[in-house]
Amino acid sequence: MSWFLIIKPHEDLLTADSGGHPSTPVNLGQQQAAAPPVNVDALSINDLLSEARKAMNQQRVIAPAGNNAFEFYLKVLQKQPGNQVAADALRETFPFAASNVEQVINQREFDEAEREINLLAKVDPTNYTLTILRSKLDAQRKTLDQEQQKQLDQQHQAELAAQKAAVDKATADKALADKAAADKAAQQQAALAAQQQKVKQEQATQTQTSAATPNSQVASANASAGGGETRDAIPISSIRPRYPATALRNNQEGWVDVQYTVNTDGSVSNITVVSAEPRHVFDNAAIDALRRAKFSPAMRDGAAIASQQQKRIEFKLSASQ
Repeated sequence: MSWFLIIKPHEDLLTADSGGHPSTPVNLGQQQAAAPPVNVDALSINDLLSEARKAMNQQRVIAPAGNNAFEFYLKVLQKQPGNQVAADALRETFPFAASNVEQVINQREFDEAEREINLLAKVDPTNYTLTILRSKLDAQRKTLDQEQQKQLDQQHQAELAAQKAAVDKATADKALADKAAADKAAQQQAALAAQQQKVKQEQATQTQTSAATPNSQVASANASAGGGETRDAIPISSIRPRYPATALRNNQEGWVDVQYTVNTDGSVSNITVVSAEPRHVFDNAAIDALRRAKFSPAMRDGAAIASQQQKRIEFKLSASQ
């Protein structure tokens, strides 16, 4: 008779509708949603057992929170600590509930798993299964933390790689731009040097032509005088002005009339610009060319004397090209 009153209701509870044994794991997705009682604390023991039976039939063994068989049975024991039906049901369904907890842990619903473990601890706080479940819960949490940290590290590495790629691209672009600028400057310099070389060649030709005339005049004077040599100063080096770079770039031409003194040692001094066209563009180039020039000084009766000369130095682009 006692077996019928205590165990039989529990067996009916476990087998009715569900057709399974409480130790058989069930997919959590199969748990049916049911509206929880309005006021659990106000329910009688029989009502609580009835709610627990419904929950078992619908496989709501330990979830959802507030509407599961475990909580209803625990509420029965709170109202009636010696209720054998509730105690036996909790003991018999403990393995089934533990299996559900393990599924929740595997699904990484950690807060829900911790709630269910705490609920199991109210039934059997010293059960070794709780130690195993807590260990699995901690391990899964650590695994999730490691995975999240790995994802953060990978994201950080990707960001660093993107930043490095951007820096490398900017550096490469700047190097290309610098090289293009350097090549352009080198081309301009080469063109300027070629123009200056042509100017020098043309001026050398002009100097050689002008030097021939005084020599003829000196020879004629010497022949007629029959005494000491008398002649004007004669350039013995080419007067080669450097074509100003600014004038070359601006395609400017012009001339400079200069007056200067040829000293007895053949050096040039007292160089002054008499006139120029355009003004101040070729003056320095003309003065510099005369400073570098060397002369054979003027002679009078065989003696070297200082003499004044004036010369027009022309700057033409046709001669420099």
